[in-house]
This record gives sequence, structure tokens and C-alpha cells, in this order.
Amino acid sequence: FESADGIVLTDRDGRQVLDATAALWYCNVGYGRREIATAVAEQLVKLASYSSFGAYTTGRTLELADRLAALSPLGPDTVVFLGSGGSDAIDTAAKLARRYWDVLGRPEKRVIVSREHAYHGMHAWGTSLVGIPGMKAGYGGPFIDEVAMVGAMDLEGLEALLASRGSEIAAFIGEPVIGAGGVIPPIDGYWTAVSDLCRRYDVLLVADEVITGFGRTGELWATTRYGITPDMITFAKGVSSGYVPLGGVLVGERVRRPFWDDPVPGAVLRHGYTYSGHAGAAAAALANLDILESEGLVARVKAMEPGVATAFARLAGRPLVGAIRTVGMTAAVAVEPDALAADPGIPDRLVAAAYRHGIATRVLRGHALQFSPAFVITQAQVDAIVDGFAAAFEEVAAR
Repeated sequence: FESADGIVLTDRDGRQVLDATAALWYCNVGYGRREIATAVAEQLVKLASYSSFGAYTTGRTLELADRLAALSPLGPDTVVFLGSGGSDAIDTAAKLARRYWDVLGRPEKRVIVSREHAYHGMHAWGTSLVGIPGMKAGYGGPFIDEVAMVGAMDLEGLEALLASRGSEIAAFIGEPVIGAGGVIPPIDGYWTAVSDLCRRYDVLLVADEVITGFGRTGELWATTRYGITPDMITFAKGVSSGYVPLGGVLVGERVRRPFWDDPVPGAVLRHGYTYSGHAGAAAAALANLDILESEGLVARVKAMEPGVATAFARLAGRPLVGAIRTVGMTAAVAVEPDALAADPGIPDRLVAAAYRHGIATRVLRGHALQFSPAFVITQAQVDAIVDGFAAAFEEVAAR
């Protein structure tokens, strides 16, 4: 692609298509935001950045940390750890969970629990925690051995695991809505039950909001939508809408206490990244958050959710169409299982056909087409994307 505006992409041949996925779930405020570009350019001229490893940082970094703490569902005293993206946010949260228990004199609590179909990035911890087999195949096994897996919505299995191995489990990590694993919303009561189990068995709860954070489900945080307060939240993507790479971890009171509030002797987190707190990235995020708030984009997602669900319901029953799942400004349209078994090449042909019909999308786990556009999308554009999906399914089914 050569340029973009709103949700419209222009490719190198000059053709315009609708971006159904906000790139990789991240361009929440849409393309072409001059206010973000200007904020970044001005910051880079003033002070590109400075290392936050030691006693120093930048004013813009502190401004963003304060802004995120104020927005945090974990409380106004949230500690904010900044990095370069979602994958390193997962590594940070996993290391911090282990370090927390080590500081409290329980180093045996090292295992992190993840779920079937989960996606938690591509660094060492994320590759080990991923619940999509193809994402970890070919690397000689998990990079981190102390990982346990449970079914995506298997509360009985989770309780059995925590009851039998709770003394060695540091944390449970999960996406409020499974994203790359196929857009799988939680079953009713799932997250409150998980939260209760984690408290009962003394296990930290980490919510991976790299995709859902900053409005994707119609609330600023999906944990708010599902009524839980985790111990840590990972974030990225929507914090800067991808204008500059940025991610991080929100750290709540329980994990914060032995490091900062009532520090245990020697309680140091020896961890960080070269670009943690990058001033240019912070400027992008602050401008992005201004847009989210001034234009009411999170409320817009919530208001449009019924229309999105209704639009995608029109695809039900069409040839090749299987399960359809929607939540907030997100949807997945899966290929019918029997058709897929007979012809595994269908999903890739659907993506190509969708592009011919003016829609840029991709395939998720579960052989589903992804919908996760920028929040500035109109209902007419939602309908146009659904029409493009319908035309793609019709074209591929006719072959």
C-alpha cells in the first residue's frame, strides 16, 4: 500500500480498498491523522528520546505514564511499565509475575497458565504461551518449559489444574476476547469465575488487552466490560493506533506493593528495553488518546455494536459460511467445517477474492475472515465490507 485515509487504503496501482482489519488490529483512530504525525515530529525535534533505564526519563514519558494511570481500571496508583509493543509486554508481565513470587519467598511459583486458541505475541514467552499449535511448531519445543494449558472456556479444567498445582503456579494469562485465535468472546460468567478461582488458589491474574484495550469491545478496557479487576494488564496496538510502536503493562496494587509501596529488601525488577518510554512514541500515544476522547470513539464502538452484529448476521446460511462471531467492533466469519475439510485452500482464496471485491482482510485461526476496523468506520462502510465478504464467499463457492 502507498497511502491511506480513514479506513481506505490505496495500493501501488492506485486502487482503493476498505481496510477491514485496521492493519493488525491497531489503527483504531484511522489513517491520515495529521495531529498524531505533528505531535511526533515536534517531539522528535525537541527531544527524540532518552533512556528510562536509570534515574532519568523524559517529560513526555512521565506525561503518558500519568495519563495511562488515570485511565487504568486497576486504580489511580497503577504503575505503568512501557515497552515497544505487545510481545514484549507479555514477556514483561510473565517475568514480573515470577519475580513477584520470588520476592515474597515463594520462588517455586513459576508456572504460567494459558489457554487453547490463545495468542500472546511472538517473543519467547509469547511463543511458549500461544494456544495455536502452528504458531509454536518447528522451534524445538517451548522456549519456556513452565507453561500449563487449559481449554479456552474450560472452567472445570482450570479449577482442577489450580487445585492440583496451585503451589507452583505464578499466574493465569488470558485475552478477554480471544483475538487471533478466532474472535472468541467469553461464555457468560467466564471471567468472574476465573477471577474467583485465581483469588482462591493464590494465583495472579493477567489480562492480555493488547487487542481489546482502548475501546475495541465498546469499553476502554474489556476487563471493565466483563466485570473483573486483574493484577496486571498488558496493552499495545490501540494505545498509539500503530503510528509509532508502543506497548506496556499496567501493574495493580497487589503486585506493586512489595516493589514500591512497602518494598521488600532486594525487591528490584531488573528488566527493561532500550526504547522503554520512548518520547516520540509517548507523543503519538498522547495525541491518539486525545482523539479517542475528543471524538468519543469508544462510545461510538459501543453504539455501533448492534449494527455490526446485524450486518454480519446477513452472511449466515450462505454457501461455505460457518460460524459467525461478533463483539464490539470485531468479528470473525469462519469457513464451514465440511467444506474446509474437502478443500483446505478455501480461506486463502476467500482473502484474494475479498480483495478483488475491494476489501483487505486476512485469515485467523479457525479459518475465519477477520473484521476489526478503525473506530471511525461508518455503518455504510460496515455494510460494504459485509457485502464484500458475501461476494467473496459467493465467488469461491461457485468455483
